[in-house]
Amino acid sequence: TGYPNGLKGNQIPVSARIMAIADVYDALTMERVYKKAFPVETALAIIENDSGKHFDPTLGPLFVQMMRTEMTQMKR
Repeated sequence: TGYPNGLKGNQIPVSARIMAIADVYDALTMERVYKKAFPVETALAIIENDSGKHFDPTLGPLFVQMMRTEMTQMKR
């Protein structure tokens, strides 16, 4: 909803769907003058919960999985 030109679902370019996820992740995990940063896991849970609603139902879970895998590997 709200995407320019009335595009929705798979009509929205994949690059735009990826950027939507990255933009929200960045906004949630970075401190702003008006809010504290969310913990990474909280941001991932929000993206996971909104996949299929606000985010692409396939790309959202893939982003979350990739980030969790990356975080696990960094801890080793």
